[in-house]
Amino acid sequence: MIEAVLDKKTVVGLARPMVDKRESTALGTEDVFARAVTLVQSVARAFAADRLPREAITETHGLGERGRFTSAYLGAALPRLGREALRRARFRHAHWRVGYRFTDAPGVADTGKLGTGWSVLPDQGDHFYADPFPFWWRDQPFVFVEDYPHATGKAVISVVPFDADGIPGAPRVVLEEAHHLSYPQVFERDGVIWMLPEASASGKLTLYRASGFPDGWIAEAVLVEGEISDATLFEHEGMLWLFATDRDGHGSTSDTLVVFSAPALAGPWRPHPANPILIDHRMARPGGAFVLDRGGSVLLPVQDGTLGYGGGLGLCELLQLDERMVRLSPPRSIDAAGDWPYPKIHTLNRAGRLEVIDGIAAVRKRSAKK
Repeated sequence: MIEAVLDKKTVVGLARPMVDKRESTALGTEDVFARAVTLVQSVARAFAADRLPREAITETHGLGERGRFTSAYLGAALPRLGREALRRARFRHAHWRVGYRFTDAPGVADTGKLGTGWSVLPDQGDHFYADPFPFWWRDQPFVFVEDYPHATGKAVISVVPFDADGIPGAPRVVLEEAHHLSYPQVFERDGVIWMLPEASASGKLTLYRASGFPDGWIAEAVLVEGEISDATLFEHEGMLWLFATDRDGHGSTSDTLVVFSAPALAGPWRPHPANPILIDHRMARPGGAFVLDRGGSVLLPVQDGTLGYGGGLGLCELLQLDERMVRLSPPRSIDAAGDWPYPKIHTLNRAGRLEVIDGIAAVRKRSAKK
């Protein structure tokens, strides 16, 4: 954790950087220092706008910034970097699998547990499916997924239709671009079906309109410029909001939360004056659509990068959202106990009776033929 300290005693900013490049000490250090720069810039803007907290947001730990960073990094991050290097020598970088279940019972957002009843969407092993988003159309369920061929290293968006018995059909590609696509949030608004996939490699967030659901999609508008990841739409008090992460030029794509708002889907989309809202590998990156639980709380699934990318999923309650402030509760970790065989999850969604998740499978690299 990095602290911004005023007057040698008042902590006015915090950052919990995400270390993406765990196979290299030097690259991992770059991830951390990139977020130190982001924090300094954020605190400077808050100071200029008179938005610094009036009281310390936490107690300082009594060490100099360099001492806090060095002790934390050498004591915790470096051993993980070594383990990650060994793991990557034996296993693929990632092979995700999608889980699904049909249920009338309270879901994961209500119970905080994965529980039982999960089935695994089959794959052939040469590519994976991840980031599932369910959508019902004419009483038929569909699941849209990131479809990632290992051979190309560039994902497309595919759809999986389900029959009346809840049996999945063969996935088929519905959207492909020159850049990587993922996180296909599909929703209906104003009588039109839309898709908002992640396309951070393109440097912009593009909204697509269904021209012939579920297979036809047309780029409608660019909503936000930048390396925006996992943008998640939410309507609140007459405004539309996007929660996402922004790479900020360097460092991880998973630790810096930004929020945008607009009066209509086509925009104009404006960045929140408090951006970045937070720098925290435990809760910055969304992991699914907003959920209204049975107690009336608004929850956002968030990726927990404490153990690395895809290490887990939490639920944050939305405490405040307006043009002055955005506040989320600390994440409540989802208990992975149950019959889902891949507990390292990073996406949770539900539409009606259909609930979906994903998780990393340990798939060994194939040995080269002699």
